[in-house]
Amino acid sequence: MSTDTHTHTDPAAERLRRWRLVLGADSAMDPAAGAGGGFAALSGADSAMDRTLEALYGGQGDPAAQGSGPREAGLGGSAPRVARWLGDIRTYFPASVVQVMQRDAIDRLGLASLLLEPEMLEAVEADVHLVGTLLSLHKAMPETTKETARAVVRKVIEDLEKRLATRTRATLTGALDRSARIARPRHRDIDWDRTVRANLKNYLPEYRTVVPERLVGYGRAARSVKKDVILCIDQSGSMAASVVYASVFGAVLASMRSLDTRLVVFDTSVVDLTDQLSDPVDVLFGTQLGGGTDINRALAYCQSRITRPAETVVVLISDLYEGGIRDGMLKRVAAMKAAGVRFVTLLALSDEGAPAYDREHAAALAALGAPAFACTPDLFPEVMAAALEKRPLPVPGTAARPAAEPSP
Repeated sequence: MSTDTHTHTDPAAERLRRWRLVLGADSAMDPAAGAGGGFAALSGADSAMDRTLEALYGGQGDPAAQGSGPREAGLGGSAPRVARWLGDIRTYFPASVVQVMQRDAIDRLGLASLLLEPEMLEAVEADVHLVGTLLSLHKAMPETTKETARAVVRKVIEDLEKRLATRTRATLTGALDRSARIARPRHRDIDWDRTVRANLKNYLPEYRTVVPERLVGYGRAARSVKKDVILCIDQSGSMAASVVYASVFGAVLASMRSLDTRLVVFDTSVVDLTDQLSDPVDVLFGTQLGGGTDINRALAYCQSRITRPAETVVVLISDLYEGGIRDGMLKRVAAMKAAGVRFVTLLALSDEGAPAYDREHAAALAALGAPAFACTPDLFPEVMAAALEKRPLPVPGTAARPAAEPSP
C-alpha cells in the first residue's frame, strides 16, 4: 500500500501504524511488540485508507456501507456509493493494487452485477480481468451500459496494442524474412549485411576485402502471403484473459500482409470471427464466455480450412478440459502434424501463474510432438516466430512437454 505521504520519525510508531492498517480495526495489538503493544488510533488519511480496506476485507463489510454503524453484507442498489468507494481506493493506492482490490470486490461481494451500471464502469480501473468480467456480462447489459462497457474495453485493448504490437510485428517480420532467404539470390535480392557477416572468414587483409563465397538474399515471394495462421481459442469462462490477449494478437497478425490469419472461438459450438479481426473490440464482443468445451469440433472446423498444410501454423489456446470426443481431438492433431501443419498448444495466454489444465490431455499432445505450455503475452511473439520458422519452440516452465521436441 502507498505510504509515501506519511512521515514518521519514530520507526517503532511507523511499524505499529503499518501493522494496524494490515490487521484492521479488530486487531488489538502489534504481534511484533508482544503483550501490551497496543495500536494508537488512526487519523486523517490513515483513517480514510483504513475505512476503504475495512469495507472490503473487514469480514462483514462491503464497499456500499462505509458510514458509521454496523455493516451488512449485500450490495443491493448501492451503485453510487460503490462508485465512490472505487474512487477512494484510487486515491490511496497505486493502480496495480486497485486492480487487485477490484477483483477481490467482484469475487467476495458480488460486485459483478453492479458492473451493469454506467456510473460503476466509469469509476473502475480498467484491466484485462475487468474486460473478462464485462464480456461474461455483456449479454445481460442494459443498452444504456453497453456503450460505456465498449469504451472501457477499448481503452484496455488500445493499451495492450501499444505494448505488444510493435515487438510482435518486428519479431514475426524477422522470422518471415529469414524463412524467405534463398541461397542464390539475384543481385538486387542480396542481403549485403548478412552476406558480409557470413563470409568474414574469407577476409583478405592484403586486399582489404571479403570474398563472398556464399550469398545471402531474400526471395521475391516475401512480399506476398507466405504463411497461414489459425488461432483456435477456447472461450470457456476460465479462459477470459487468454481470449482478450488472443484477440489483440489476432488483430496484429491480421495486419501483416505476409500472414493470412484466421481466428476461431469455440465452446460447444464454433464461431469464425476472422471478418472482425480489423477491430479486436468487435472480436471480443463476438465471444460468449462460459459454457462447455468441444475441442474436437473446433479442430475439425480448423482442419477443414487448411489448404497449405506445410505453410500453416495452428495455435490452440485451451486448458484442454475436453467435453467432446477425446480420441477424435488427438487424431485430428496427429493428422494435421502428419500433413505438415505446425501445431502449437497454449494452456493459457496471460500474465497469470501456472494455469489449471487437463494434464492427461496435455501429456497426450506432448507425446504427439505438440508440447502444451502456458505462455505470457511477452513470450508469444517468440513462440510464433519459432513456429513460422519451423524451429524448436521456446517452451518455458514445467508444463507438459516432451523431453525433446522432434525437429520439423
